[in-house]
Amino acid sequence: MNQSAMAASADRITLGPLVAAIDQGTSSTRFLVFNSKTAELLSHHQVEINQSFPKEGWVEEDPKEILHSVYECMERTCEKLTQLNIDISNIKAIGVTNQRETTLVWDKETGEPLYNAIIWLDLRTQSTVERLINKTPGRNKNHLKHKTGLPISTYFSAVKLRWLMDNVPKVQEAVLSNRALFGTVDSWLIWCLTGGRAGGVHCTDVTNASRTMLFNIHTLDWDPELCKYFDIPMEILPKVRSSSEIYGLMKSGALTGIPISGCLGDQSAALVGQMCFQEGQAKNTYGTGCFLLRNTGPKPVISDHGLLTTVAYKLGRDKPACYALEGSVAIAGAVVRWLRDNLGIIKTSEELEKLASSVGTSYGCYFVPAFSGLYAPYWEPSARGIICGLTQFTNRSHVAFAALEAVCFQTREILDAMNQDSGIPLAQLQVDGGMTSNRVLMQLQADILCIPVVKPSMPETTALGAAMAAGAAEGVSVWSLQPEDLSEVTSEKFDPQINPEESEFRYARWKVAVQKSMNWETTEPIGNSNGESSIFSSVPLGFYVIGTMLMLIGAKYIAGQS
Repeated sequence: MNQSAMAASADRITLGPLVAAIDQGTSSTRFLVFNSKTAELLSHHQVEINQSFPKEGWVEEDPKEILHSVYECMERTCEKLTQLNIDISNIKAIGVTNQRETTLVWDKETGEPLYNAIIWLDLRTQSTVERLINKTPGRNKNHLKHKTGLPISTYFSAVKLRWLMDNVPKVQEAVLSNRALFGTVDSWLIWCLTGGRAGGVHCTDVTNASRTMLFNIHTLDWDPELCKYFDIPMEILPKVRSSSEIYGLMKSGALTGIPISGCLGDQSAALVGQMCFQEGQAKNTYGTGCFLLRNTGPKPVISDHGLLTTVAYKLGRDKPACYALEGSVAIAGAVVRWLRDNLGIIKTSEELEKLASSVGTSYGCYFVPAFSGLYAPYWEPSARGIICGLTQFTNRSHVAFAALEAVCFQTREILDAMNQDSGIPLAQLQVDGGMTSNRVLMQLQADILCIPVVKPSMPETTALGAAMAAGAAEGVSVWSLQPEDLSEVTSEKFDPQINPEESEFRYARWKVAVQKSMNWETTEPIGNSNGESSIFSSVPLGFYVIGTMLMLIGAKYIAGQS
């Protein structure tokens, strides 16, 4: 055996048990493999996911494309590991983390999806939400919050599932003939990977279940009254499990026989990956949206300032659930994709950082990317995106800077709400997610929050959290979550560099821009025969057109009289 081969085999022996994670996000799928002793990322593969926008406000993805992307990422990563002389038989467990709330229904007999996945950002259920709120005493969007921790909103799964049952004949038929299964993305993947129609396991975990509006966060199970409220049959729901236990075994591919033993919604996974196990610890993830979670310990805390109460994790069947307060922002990284794909201002995400740093200011331009209404702390579905404060001097670089500032201002709003709810201001913000590679954004965030921003050198904390949950599961036990065993995390710190007065001035201007974005859309869109919104869905324009028509008729009548 030559020296390099001996070194490679020695390396293989010293690596010890490995744990993998499927990270199925809104814009991409990744498969990552970690060393369970050091938390080092050994290899990964990523595939972008296509989104379709069939009508204004609608966002869908193909469930089969999502599944195929998982298989592709798994196979490619295994090939890369083999090239690195790492034995894939050392992979002892797989964790799943996923875009939350996204809603799927499939046929358990054929294994076929009955409609595209309706993505969490989707707005088609706005009129359903309005009708539900109008039915509540005092038209209160927080009517179910005491059980769910959530406002009635287009964001969560129950209204999406209701829409599918009301509008898709295939779904209606499958529900009536007891063939339909509902799930969020985690359920769809685990069911398919553990055998699909040949004995696939239909389950979800407490963190994903807590985002449906059908789950009672106190009893930690589906709530019959909530299911009745939305008129959803409980038989189609997955079984709720903890975030760390063996759900089933992989049934195909290079990793056949490996247990799937961790499952967390992506934001909960990032909280675990950032090691936020103590009450009061918080993290902010910059992905398609932006999500700030603060660990509130074993008791759910209900927010008075527009935040959500959610299950943070339950790391074992017999372990207690831990809760979090969450501030959710719909559009963060999605604004970068919009500038690239819709406006063509940039060709790559990296280009945005260059454009923004070339000017270092938005020059009074403010961008409120309320493409899907406003989430926390406003929960205002009528808002729409605006760019304001434009002058002849404004160019694409200023718009790029304003887009990055928008992400930071939205984070400031949810951080302010969180500080008010907890009464203890955060001294620094732990961050992760794809956008944290943008150094201009990170510095801007520190400047706008007036506190340091701390970024781990290994940014894949969401996948790491899912791997930790999988590796720590009973029956796997290759990853210790004891505080003394957790790996030291190296990180980079961004300190504020502008004075607080300037920061406050810019933030106050942002608040004015947010007010201007509100009440833009009526809640009951009026569609024409093509399913497209008519001009009358914009109230001011509708009044204007009707008023003009009446004036013309009146003028004609007067002319006829004279």
